[in-house]
Amino acid sequence: MLKALEKNPSFSPRRGPVVLAILDGVGFGKYADGDAVKQAHTPVLDGLMTSCPCTKLKAHGTAVGMPSDADMGNSEVGHNAIGCGRVFSQGAKLVEEAVKSGKLFEGATWKKLVANVLEHDSTLHFIGLFSDGNVHSHIDHLKAMLTEAKKAGVKRARIHILLDGRDVPETSALLYIDPFEEFLKSLGADYRIASGGGRMVITMDRYGANWDMVRKGWETHVQGKGEFFKTAHEAVEALRARTGAIDQDLPPFVISCDGKTPVGPVRDNDSVIFFNFRGDRSLEITRAFEAGADFDKFDRGRVPQVIYAGMMEYDGDLHAPKNYLVNPPEIDRTMDEYLCASGVKQLAISETQKYGHVTYFFNGNRSGKFDDALDEYVEIPSDIVPFEQRPWMKCAEITDAVVAAVESGKYGMIRLNFPNGDMVGHTGSMDAVLVSMGALDLCLGRIKAAVAKAGGVLVISADHGNADDMLEHGKDGKVKLDDAGNPRRKTSHSLNPVPCVIYDPESKGEYEPALREGLGISSLAATCIELLGYKAPEGYDPAVIQFK
Repeated sequence: MLKALEKNPSFSPRRGPVVLAILDGVGFGKYADGDAVKQAHTPVLDGLMTSCPCTKLKAHGTAVGMPSDADMGNSEVGHNAIGCGRVFSQGAKLVEEAVKSGKLFEGATWKKLVANVLEHDSTLHFIGLFSDGNVHSHIDHLKAMLTEAKKAGVKRARIHILLDGRDVPETSALLYIDPFEEFLKSLGADYRIASGGGRMVITMDRYGANWDMVRKGWETHVQGKGEFFKTAHEAVEALRARTGAIDQDLPPFVISCDGKTPVGPVRDNDSVIFFNFRGDRSLEITRAFEAGADFDKFDRGRVPQVIYAGMMEYDGDLHAPKNYLVNPPEIDRTMDEYLCASGVKQLAISETQKYGHVTYFFNGNRSGKFDDALDEYVEIPSDIVPFEQRPWMKCAEITDAVVAAVESGKYGMIRLNFPNGDMVGHTGSMDAVLVSMGALDLCLGRIKAAVAKAGGVLVISADHGNADDMLEHGKDGKVKLDDAGNPRRKTSHSLNPVPCVIYDPESKGEYEPALREGLGISSLAATCIELLGYKAPEGYDPAVIQFK
């Protein structure tokens, strides 16, 4: 247990709680075209940003532990940074370093996977997100592992691809598939794509929101059940023509040479690597592979006896998976843990889609609570419908709970996540995002009023941008057009900064009205701690407020 935080004798906390509202996917757009945040009707947010202390925070690249500033941020690394007040090298960077240095291939797990295949003359399988988005995975990591497998004498490999269209352009699958097929041919071994499907249809569910996605993935990748196609290219073209879906929503497919027999089901004595490095959408398929007879989420049929490994350890408390290739970042001294040590009662709340972010990721990839008496977590169950069909999501229900918590007077610190800007932003639907932002703004108005009445402080920020960048732009700043002459929709996160607004209606002028500039979202932890009347811990990135 950490020591209690030192109180700041020159600053008395307010009567009410500090409320940290994380507007997931809401940033400052670089271009007017496609900036749904700016175009939406958001009088409350607009008013707060003009009347309150406000600054811009970095939320991508090295500011959140990614390899370079060309890498977008994401909700996991964002909540890590916000929750622990510092920047740690994250999954993408750690895996990149392990691949380039060769440490990944020198590790015991890689050697065990390969030795198993060589001993049994069996198959090495790779399952994961098939793009260079560098949010969940990177295709270069997959290529490096296949190259090393060939060098090690692995005769047969099968790749099960999850189509992206979310962290990369929405219909870019063939730009990855076609060169990859040529790459496989160059290896001169029996290495083939075996199955696939859209990431929002199969395999990559999270937080137990829709286990049926995992069932479909299991049947597709493991059992080789589904619609047969001779090649992945053929599958993508046919399924696009039939459904009109973008990549992330394409149905599952299985590759078969003869239309009868799948080329790559998973069998006894095979080795399986789930090559995503990000944990949230990796845990359920991991559980399907590793759980025993008590698994009750769906009927797995006969479970093949394999050696299974993840790219990283996805949950350090659950130790899942049992085998992994790269050690995750070791994040300690989080804000939640410090506040528990200081006796501050806290509430963390979101709907299912982001519940794990304000709890597990916010707490440094740690499951459970630091103090059962002081930590309270509330999950509002998400609807299982396409987000563009219900763009307000559960922001009203989250707000109901937050307003009640503020009015109760029980909490010193409340943190919440509104997923709207991110989850609806990923759909590419500008109209839906405008609705989502309008709904979000109404909720901010209610929270603002409750905070004012209670005499608290409302800190508004985000983990990364998304809704602020809904169209593809070229280097010249012009909107890119598709073959039909329509603007190309963008479904990925942005590289834009995010807001940091401090609404402090009972301020006594203890700090400068101008907030610090040039900081990252990791500064939010120190900011909240100082607004609670404590001194920020040693080593934390500086707060945005500057005491007089």
